[in-house]
Amino acid sequence: MSLLYTTIKANQGCCAMSGKGCKGCSAQKHSSYDWLHDIPESLQSTKFVEVQFKNTRKGYYLNSEDIELSKGDIVAVEASPGHDIGVVTLTGKLVELAMKRHRWRPDRGEPPRIYRIAKPGDIDRWNEARKLEEPTMIQARQIAEGLGLDMKIGDVEYQGDGNKAIFYYIADGRVDFRQLIRVLADTFHVKIEMKQIGARQEAGRIGGIGPCGRELCCSSWMSNFVSVNTNAARIQDLSLNPQKLTGMCGKLKCCMNYEVNAYVEAQKTLPSREVVLETKKGKYFHFKTDNFGRMITYSLSPTFPKELVTIDAKRAFDVIKLNERGEIPDTLDFNDERKRPQEKPKDILSDNSLTRFDKKMGNRGNGKRFRNNGPRPDGEQQKRPNRNRRDNRSENKNAQD
Repeated sequence: MSLLYTTIKANQGCCAMSGKGCKGCSAQKHSSYDWLHDIPESLQSTKFVEVQFKNTRKGYYLNSEDIELSKGDIVAVEASPGHDIGVVTLTGKLVELAMKRHRWRPDRGEPPRIYRIAKPGDIDRWNEARKLEEPTMIQARQIAEGLGLDMKIGDVEYQGDGNKAIFYYIADGRVDFRQLIRVLADTFHVKIEMKQIGARQEAGRIGGIGPCGRELCCSSWMSNFVSVNTNAARIQDLSLNPQKLTGMCGKLKCCMNYEVNAYVEAQKTLPSREVVLETKKGKYFHFKTDNFGRMITYSLSPTFPKELVTIDAKRAFDVIKLNERGEIPDTLDFNDERKRPQEKPKDILSDNSLTRFDKKMGNRGNGKRFRNNGPRPDGEQQKRPNRNRRDNRSENKNAQD
């Protein structure tokens, strides 16, 4: 049992093996980090436990038998019908916070119970049921296609005891799958449950690596999906290329919404893109904007780049004020006598020495004085107190006494 138990826990990711907290990497979808693991258990005692099943499905269960559980334990929980097998992902007070976040209400009744820590027989049966999931999904797709249903079965999840199977499907509209349920029940001899999911949820259940090189957000931490439109790309001046804006699910990338608010706030402090700047050389139209660098590029043509000129936002506001007063500057850029000095870019790696923290500093709290072994950077020597003057004061005081 020990080898099988260790293998199953290893397949759940680093966070499942660490027991408490997290080791910094995770192959587990929607892993939970216990940031209260240093708090004594007596101060965060609760009977609720978070249990995770295949992929992103989680549930909250009542530990009515006061079983000593820790993160990563494989448990048998109450299901309808029979029992299911899952992995404990969170214990303590954080479970109650997670239940509130998922809008669990006590008036719905008590959550299902945890029966026991899974026995070797439970785990063997669970593994046998998991081996049936892929062939069941392929056969179910063929059955749905034979019935002429406009749907795609994306995943199948068997219950731990093998008495029930959940079929996750994607469909654009409403699907009458009553005949499909009867055929599936006669074919696989289990209780059938159908759950409709979206394209983003399917990508989260399957998992993968995004173009950024990181694990997909929908499979690692994101649980709530919001609509994404091309307006977010326009605000951030992204190229409207469908191949670059589309994620693994075939929809627009969710990460396009992450920085939209920052761009909107930055654009409020910049000149309007509809304003045309007039100079003696001609009219300049907006071409592109560096929102956070506060640099704006203008073109002499409203449709294509022509004699591009890049100025900062302050200069753009100055030209707008001149145009409002009826004044027309010679050029859009500064004149030679008014040209402002260019700000030198700051580079943390090159400006600061890599060995600046290697020099040991004396502890001023223990009465020791820091020894200066060299001249100061500014060329001035450190001034030391005049001890002779202090000695003269003490001698004069003794003479007066």
